[in-house]
Amino acid sequence: MHHDTNRICLCNLEGTINIISKKWAIIVISTIGNHGTMRFSELMTDMNSITSKTLADLLKVLEREGLISRESFAEIPPRVEYSLTADGQQLREALIPLLNWADRRDTRRNKPRAPRSPGTVCRGEKLTRKKRS
Repeated sequence: MHHDTNRICLCNLEGTINIISKKWAIIVISTIGNHGTMRFSELMTDMNSITSKTLADLLKVLEREGLISRESFAEIPPRVEYSLTADGQQLREALIPLLNWADRRDTRRNKPRAPRSPGTVCRGEKLTRKKRS
């Protein structure tokens, strides 16, 4: 049997494409991965252009697909944190070459970057946060 090393079977990609092609999905996965765990409000702040409904719906899809986990804490006020599952972490690792390519492409094309507000962090940068008690 002869295997063509230039050809890749795309059969298994369909389900994955349906998930990661959703608007904001790659950014949510990357952002949570950059921070380890995040609360809903932190995601909303980091992704200032997304609506709360869109984010809530997307988090449900990503959780249902096993890419993120949602942990609720029985506190007042209630606290919920999101983190990547093992599959979500593997997907994030697989996306890093694509994100690096996009960054190189933007730099090469001299595409101006949007100015940042004071205190904001590029989604690709690790944010140093205070420990929660």
